[in-house]
Amino acid sequence: MDKSIIQLVDELPTDNITVKVLNALDYVAPGEWSNLTGFDNNIRTITGETDAKVIQKIRDRAASLYIDPQQGYQFAIKLYQTIDKADTAMAAAALANKVSEKIGFLSFLGKITPKADVTQSIDLVLKIAVEIIAFCKLNGIPQPNPQEFANSLTNNYQNASLMRMLALVCLDGILPLGPDFLSKIQGVINGTDASAITQNPVFLAVNNFLPGSNPSDKVGFISQSFNSVQGWMNNLVSKTGITPQSISSNLGNFIQIADDNLDLVAAFLDQTTNYYEHTGIQTVARSLILQAYTLVKEEIKQEEQKPIQDVSSAVKSDRNQYEVSKTVEVWDNDEEDWYQGTIEKIQDDQFFIHYLGYGSSYDEWVGEDDIRTRDLRSTDENGYAVGQKVKCWDDDQEAWYSATIEQIQGQQYYLHYVGYDSSYNEWVDSDEIS
Repeated sequence: MDKSIIQLVDELPTDNITVKVLNALDYVAPGEWSNLTGFDNNIRTITGETDAKVIQKIRDRAASLYIDPQQGYQFAIKLYQTIDKADTAMAAAALANKVSEKIGFLSFLGKITPKADVTQSIDLVLKIAVEIIAFCKLNGIPQPNPQEFANSLTNNYQNASLMRMLALVCLDGILPLGPDFLSKIQGVINGTDASAITQNPVFLAVNNFLPGSNPSDKVGFISQSFNSVQGWMNNLVSKTGITPQSISSNLGNFIQIADDNLDLVAAFLDQTTNYYEHTGIQTVARSLILQAYTLVKEEIKQEEQKPIQDVSSAVKSDRNQYEVSKTVEVWDNDEEDWYQGTIEKIQDDQFFIHYLGYGSSYDEWVGEDDIRTRDLRSTDENGYAVGQKVKCWDDDQEAWYSATIEQIQGQQYYLHYVGYDSSYNEWVDSDEIS
C-alpha cells in the first residue's frame, strides 16, 4: 500500500548525505532551500497558521487531495521516486565504467557497462522530461508542455523545486561532464542511435510515463524537453559562475575530493543520494498544503456566514426516523458493540428497547445518542455508509463519541461528531470506529 503524503513528509530525513549535498549547493542560490520536514511543521511554515484546529483541517484536506487521482499529486510522487530508483542503478553502471578506466585489471567492465558520458547525458535529459511531466500534472496542464515548463522555470520556480533543478545542473551536468556539459549532452542526443536511449534502464523505468505512441515519439519528447531548458541552464551557469571546482569545494566539507576524480564523485553521489525524490516530496507537499489551505479558509469563511440553525427543529427531524416497533441498532458501552432491538416506547429523547433474541429482563431505556438505523444494502466492505451514525474511540479521553460519516475514501472515514461544530471534523481509520 502506498504511503500517505503525511507519512512521506514525516519520514524525510533531517540529516543524511542527500541533505548534506543539497545544503552544500546552497551557495548557488543562497537561502532558497531549507530542509522542511514533518507535515505539521510544513503547514505552519508554509501558511503561517498557528491554530491547532485549522492545522488539523489543512492536514486532513491535504491527505484527501493527495489520494484524489484527478489532482495528480500521487502521480508526481511516483515519477520522482521512479526516476531516483532507476538513477541509482544507472549510477552503479557509470561508477563501474569509471573504475574500469582507472584500474587496468578491471578494464573488462567497460565492455558491459555504458560509457559514463552517454549514461550521464541520458540520465539528465530523462530527469528533465520527468520534471516536465510532473510539473504539468501538478499544475493541471492536460498534456506535458515543455514550453509552459520552461516559462515557469524561468519566472516561478523556487524553494525545493528550484533546488532540484540546481542540483540537476550541478550533480548530473557540470560535475560529471564538465563545464561544456550542454554541448556534450546535445552531442549525445544528436549523435547517439535512438536505441541507445530506448534500451537505457532509466528510460525503460519511466517509459510508461513518457508521452508518445512509439519509441521515436518518446525520444522526440525527451529531445524537445532538453532543448526547452538549455537556455535556462546556460544562463544559470553564466550568472552564478558555477564550475566543477566550485561545486567540489563546497562538497568538500563532507567528502574528500581531488580535482582529478570529480566524475567518480558524481557517480558516487548518484549512487548514494535521492535528491529528486526528497525535493519532489517537498514540492508536492507545498503545493498540496497551499491548495488545502485555500479550501479550508473558504470553508471557515462560509461556516462563519451561516445563520444559526434552529437546533430543536434539527433534532426533531432527526428523531422522526425512530418510531414504535421500528428495528434499530443499540450501542452497548460495556460490550463496545451494537445490538439489534425494537423500539417499544418513546418518551421525549428516550427509547424503551427490547433486544432481539433476549428476554424482557434485558429491556431498557436508552438515549437517542446510542441508537441508529442502518441500510446494509448501501454499505462498503467494512459495513459503513455515508450518513451512518458510528461510535469513534478517542485515545486521549478514553471514551467513545457519536459521529456521522460524511465522506469515505478507501479505509478512511471523514467524521462529524454529534454535538460538536465542524472544526472537530476529521479523517479516521476504519479500526477507530464501530
